[in-house]
Amino acid sequence: MVAAQAAAEVRATLRNGEQLLLTLIIPVLVLAGFSVTPVLDLPTARRVDFLAPGVLALAIMSTAFTGQAIATGFERRYGVLKRLGATPLTRGGLMLAKTAGVLAVEIVQIAVIAGVALALGWRPQGSPLAMALLVLLGTAAFSGLGLLMAGTLRAEATLAGANLVYLVLLACGGVVFPLSAFPEAIRPALDLLPISALTGGLRAVLADGAAPPVAALAVLAVWAVLSLGLAARTFRWE
Repeated sequence: MVAAQAAAEVRATLRNGEQLLLTLIIPVLVLAGFSVTPVLDLPTARRVDFLAPGVLALAIMSTAFTGQAIATGFERRYGVLKRLGATPLTRGGLMLAKTAGVLAVEIVQIAVIAGVALALGWRPQGSPLAMALLVLLGTAAFSGLGLLMAGTLRAEATLAGANLVYLVLLACGGVVFPLSAFPEAIRPALDLLPISALTGGLRAVLADGAAPPVAALAVLAVWAVLSLGLAARTFRWE
């Protein structure tokens, strides 16, 4: 049941033009645009080396949090989840299926974004397993947050809130603007954001060839446990 629902989630995402804009086209445009134009003062000589890990993190957040929150919120509004609730699929099974569907879409995203970045001259370093660990933890954290929002708020509130959070985290999470550009007094708080942890971890692995930072792994793990736990307890089918 979980596998069948996950496959349905993937098909729904790939058929939705608005979802593709959010999850694939915008990250690619951010990567290409800021890589070839000297709009930002970035800390590395090769702009794409700094931007590619951040855009990968942005793509994961787009799919696991923003896209999933909006889609699930409107599924609640239109009664789709109510009908699913009448099947043997449990609340935990639904969340697992949605997270698995997100991971499948992310594989496509990573392949496309990495291909564009390589064409722009990106030369990634580090271990693919270390990257995979960060992606899994980041997906779990953002998926939990998306389901928590969609399972408790009205669809319109979820739409507005998810887009607002997306823009705030894009601006303040180190995706295109290095955290060193922010006042030193607020950097400790920014470091605790899931997007900052994911971006910093991917940048350490892919740009510097280092092991995943323990602090980044811990931040993502805490967000994942808390958000998925709360979502499992509070998620409403209707």
